Amino acid sequence: MSTAISTKKIAVCAMFAALTAICSQIAIPIPPIPINLALFAVHLSGALLGAKFGLFSQLAFVLLGAFGLPVFQGFSGGMGIITGPTGGYIIGYLVAAFLVGLICERWGRSFRKLCIAMVIGVAACYAFGTVWFMMLTGKGLVAALGMCVLPFLPGDALKILGAAWLVQGLRKPLAASGWNLAN
Repeated sequence: MSTAISTKKIAVCAMFAALTAICSQIAIPIPPIPINLALFAVHLSGALLGAKFGLFSQLAFVLLGAFGLPVFQGFSGGMGIITGPTGGYIIGYLVAAFLVGLICERWGRSFRKLCIAMVIGVAACYAFGTVWFMMLTGKGLVAALGMCVLPFLPGDALKILGAAWLVQGLRKPLAASGWNLAN
């Protein structure tokens, strides 16, 4: 029985890695950081899979890209993307998924709590990615925030609202299918 559960969770993690890859392609390519829907999938993975498996799903996404599969925005991949100026945001997906999942596991998944968890996840992703961007480009905090955070806040607010709404809508069907969504 535990093997079937493990296999099911591995398969679901792979599906969320694929969802993140698909959402990465739905983008507005503005330099230096493209606007895409990847964080939408990251939020869903944390909220629906929990901290551990949300993290695993995003780790699979990052590793696929690191090995050169074209899963990142613009069908790109490779270590050059991860070690480049915007790579910190991709690594930040790991932190965001883990935090969203952890907060949901501890606080529950009401719409309000989902939104709070996702805001914290985005903030962590922004913090990690912005520090990385600053270290690699030599830009100061104000310039980095102006380039890498402020333009994305309205879109990320919509992603949070959409992901929280979708998680709320998926709770009953997932429970009916036997998926163990704690809280």
